Amino acid sequence: MNITLHKSKLENQKSTVIITGSKSESNRLLLLQALYPEFKLENVSNSDDSNLMTNALSSKSNVVDIHHAGTAMRFLTAYFSIQEGREVTLTGGSKRMTERPIKILVEALQDLGAEISYVDNDGFPPIKITGKKLSNHKVSLKANVSSQYISALLLIASKLENGLELTLEGEITSVPYINMTLSLLDEIGVESSFVGNVITVKPNTKALTPKTLVVESDWSSASYYFSIAAISDIGTEITLSSYKENSLQGDSVLVEIYKHFGVTSTFNGNSITLKKEKASESTISLDLKNAPDIAQTIAVTCFALGMPCDLIGLHTLKIKETDRLVALKTEIEKLGGEVKITDKSLHLAPSTKIKELVPIATYNDHRMAMAFAPLALKTSLIIEHAAVVSKSYPTFWDDLKAIGFKITE
Repeated sequence: MNITLHKSKLENQKSTVIITGSKSESNRLLLLQALYPEFKLENVSNSDDSNLMTNALSSKSNVVDIHHAGTAMRFLTAYFSIQEGREVTLTGGSKRMTERPIKILVEALQDLGAEISYVDNDGFPPIKITGKKLSNHKVSLKANVSSQYISALLLIASKLENGLELTLEGEITSVPYINMTLSLLDEIGVESSFVGNVITVKPNTKALTPKTLVVESDWSSASYYFSIAAISDIGTEITLSSYKENSLQGDSVLVEIYKHFGVTSTFNGNSITLKKEKASESTISLDLKNAPDIAQTIAVTCFALGMPCDLIGLHTLKIKETDRLVALKTEIEKLGGEVKITDKSLHLAPSTKIKELVPIATYNDHRMAMAFAPLALKTSLIIEHAAVVSKSYPTFWDDLKAIGFKITE
């Protein structure tokens, strides 16, 4: 399904949007709930990825297909490694999944005693896992590739016979996501520590106290409304719920980043109100190593405002649903922009004009579709394969219509 976003203006200067639970938190808590069924979850993400995670965890099949869900692939690799006596082939129903590396995680699990082999290509899905009891507890891991490898190990660590002592090698990527995992472990009663480059998780030998955990709404999804506020007229307000001022999510750094675009954020109870209060700065330079998922949103915001930007710390974007750096360069240049990229940075030149009705390719990447949508405040454009947003935010297009965007299929 392709859609046309017609040049739009928000219907009124004050809008409210309710956003579903965080995909990042939901997927971590769903795995922990599978290990510890004594606690319940509320406000779980309605994203494709979280639905796939739920289905995979309850599946009795010996073949589990997680489609495009990279997070699920990594977390479930660890999960099935400790399901004693069970054989599972973990696969993804897309060519891209067979190109997304998993060797670093597999080798770490093998060092702990796991039995995992590759079905086709060494280092890549699909993989065959034979679950067993893991008694080794010390392992080292390269920390500059993907924090999801680290979180995958941490999520199962308390179920290992002797717990886990994980030594991180090199610069650590996406630290907030590691801290999120550790905070969620703490919330359910699992003991851990993170000192220097060593994370220790104690084995759990006692029953956990039953409780209900409420998943905070997704900050990555909120990023598109920060972009809309930034591109809108001064005075525009958008209220989002449910969000915490002391969020565990790394993308909550949006509050600070979008001050550069003249957007202030005010918390009130479980909601946050974004207000465009002044003009944007003339240029922006950011290191996004701790929040790479918002790079696309920020780049498009800058392009819409004719603002040059330099974004670094983006090395993990090359192994996402697509090579996001190449995809951003390609699509922004189709619109008339000028972009230079390296393997870990993006540099956008100032632009004065945006072309109309350009078809934006989405590359099976939900964030490509959503990041470019706010441009409709400046020009009409076409989003190809728009249903891809269901991966993380199924109601995105309906929510945009509700605040005044004009969209046709």
